[in-house]
Amino acid sequence: MITLEWLYVLAGIIFAIWSFLSLRDTTNGKRLGNAAFWGLLSGSFFFGGQLSDFANGLLVLALVGIAGAGLIGRSDPPTTSPAERTDFSGQLGNRLFIPALIIPLTAVIGTILYNYTPFGETGLFEERRETLILFGIGVLLALGTCMVWLKPPVLAPVEEGRRLMDSIGWAAVLPQMLAALGGVFALAGVGDVIGQIAGGVIPDENVFVAVLIFCLGMVFFTMIMGNAFAAFPVMAAAIGIPVLVVEFGGNPAIIGAIGMLAGFCGTLMTPMAANFNIVPAALLELKDQYGVIRMQVWTAIPLLACNILLIYFLAF
Repeated sequence: MITLEWLYVLAGIIFAIWSFLSLRDTTNGKRLGNAAFWGLLSGSFFFGGQLSDFANGLLVLALVGIAGAGLIGRSDPPTTSPAERTDFSGQLGNRLFIPALIIPLTAVIGTILYNYTPFGETGLFEERRETLILFGIGVLLALGTCMVWLKPPVLAPVEEGRRLMDSIGWAAVLPQMLAALGGVFALAGVGDVIGQIAGGVIPDENVFVAVLIFCLGMVFFTMIMGNAFAAFPVMAAAIGIPVLVVEFGGNPAIIGAIGMLAGFCGTLMTPMAANFNIVPAALLELKDQYGVIRMQVWTAIPLLACNILLIYFLAF
């Protein structure tokens, strides 16, 4: 059986390769910091499940210390030149998007076939992890397609990946950290406190107001913590499960899925989502570091309204 642990090992291998290549990169004055950062992250994927909570906490603090001390620097490994990339773009045009499309198509089509055909009876994938595993398989298929089709140097994929990740820096692991923060908030009882406050505001039997507060709470906490994965445990414990699901009998799958989309509307509107909004502005060398957010707000607000209505009409 292929389990989620296989993906963790695959990610650990990639981060370990980046750590090793960073250590060898004498052109980068901060190569030791890069090597240590990606090496520690590799260790978390390899051994995180075997380490104690205290040891994992120390590992996270070490990552924060390296990033906070400014020991991570941008690398520029020798792969293809800008001129070569321009030539590739001119020759292949939109066909360059084929490998990128392989990934979601593998995940979506594979999940449908696994769940609605006899293929699912094989028990090949860990239960309820099929989509994530197929997503990883899609990445490998896309990579294989690029290697066969474009015939780049063997190390080109990992070197280009390292260049991109070094450009993003510590923000690359922000979603993982914030998701863990959401779990900490939920265990600390923040959701219960929010639920008590919301209980005094929501009128009796008023489903729409409950949905409205749930979605706005998702947006608010996402904007504070920078990621909907961090907001979801709090709002699910506060309103999503006890009020919308238990009290009003809502469909938990619809509430959870569309509730996350409502949270993502907050992601579009906050600088705390640095890896989504601030890093792209830096990579694109925009004059306004909040330029991405300013453009996204006018999509986020109507999208939030649609999500509120979708939960109200579809979940009850």
